[in-house]
Order: sequence, then structure tokens, then C-alpha cells
Amino acid sequence: MHDTPAAEPAPVTPHALVTDHTVYSCVTGSRAFGLATPDSDTDRRGVYVAPTPMFWGFTKPPTHVDGPGEERFSWELERFAELALRANPNVLEVLHSPLVEHADATGRELLDLRGAFLSRRAHQAFAGYATAQRRKLEADLRTRGEPRWKHAMHLVRLLISGRDLLRTGRLHVDVGEHRERLLAVKRGEVTWPEVEAWLRRLEAETAAAATATPLPAEPDAARVEDFLVRVRRASAG
Repeated sequence: MHDTPAAEPAPVTPHALVTDHTVYSCVTGSRAFGLATPDSDTDRRGVYVAPTPMFWGFTKPPTHVDGPGEERFSWELERFAELALRANPNVLEVLHSPLVEHADATGRELLDLRGAFLSRRAHQAFAGYATAQRRKLEADLRTRGEPRWKHAMHLVRLLISGRDLLRTGRLHVDVGEHRERLLAVKRGEVTWPEVEAWLRRLEAETAAAATATPLPAEPDAARVEDFLVRVRRASAG
């Protein structure tokens, strides 16, 4: 007599990982930056924890998922942590969004770890991202005769955020007093030479801030890894 094999559990779809296993989600983009206008989208970002048994076979769970729904994107916790440790600007901004929509116990612990992700790596990460965006704007100038003003606004915003992070050791997402001038850039009411001068000044201020930043040389990867291992063990049951 042979035992009847147990039925295999139904596969977990990528969207189900988001709907059923999200530990943290927030609104980011213009609404979190304080730059929203009536026609602004609502950009949602989140972090999900794939059940540990999904890692045991050859097929691994996705590291990120688009949707469900428009303007929604989520990362699996490990991938999110890897990017945050590298000071990826977009990921750090997700961690520091003032518009948190959901955070369970694991999500709250992730938020408590925000400081562990911050380090002087931010200088290179923010500067590298800014350089890539600057090249795109310059390409627009050559092909279209003017930059994409919305992209120009966000480049200035990014440099302000990176400069202030290096100066203070804290990441502030809301643009505060810069809102009106940044929106003027978006509307094309500030000339490109004026925007270029602003960018050059911010780049110089960012470089100066990096020489005296209170941020540690490296993030606290050990603390983050301890958190990740504990989450994986709890999920394994």
C-alpha cells in the first residue's frame, strides 16, 4: 500500500505576492515630494515578502512586480534591501515617503531601519543618477530644441535632496520652500541657462557637503541582513 502523495500547493502569482504579502506600501512621486498638481498621477510603491518555501525550488519568486493596477510597483524585500544599501535614490525615497499607506509589523521594522541604509555611498549614487538624467536632457536639447521640463524639474529636486542628505545625514522627500520655483521649471517658465546655473550650483554644493557629511562611510549591512534572515525564518514556519 502506497501513501497518496500530498497535493502540491497552488502557485502564487506575482500579483498575489503584492496583494497578499505586502509589508509596506506608500505613495511616492510628485504627491510625496509636495509637487502635485491637479493632473498628477498617484504613484504607489511597496515591498512584499515572498514566502520562504518559494526559494527552495529551482524557480525563484520575482524580485519585483508591476501592478496590480496602474502606477504601482513593488520589490521583494531582499531586492529592495540590496538597492537601498547601494543608496539607490528611488528606493531610499520610498523608505522616506511621508505618505505611508500600509505597514505591518515587518514593514514598521523596515522603517525603523531607515538609518541603517544611509551612508556616504549616497554621494556617488545620487551624482551618478543625476549625470544620467542630465545627459538625457542634453539629448532632448539637441533633438527637440528644449529639454523635457518635467524631467528637468525632477533633476533639480533630486540634487537638492542629495545635497541636503549629505549635509544633514537625513533624507527629506518634501521639497518645502523650493516648490514654486520647481513648478516654474516644470512649466518652462525658467530658461535652460538658468536651470543649468542652478544645477551647477547644486553639484558644487553637493560635492562640498560630501567632504563633511555626518553619514558613515558604509551602511549597516549586518543589521539589515539580521532583519532579512529573521523575516525569512519566520516565513518558513
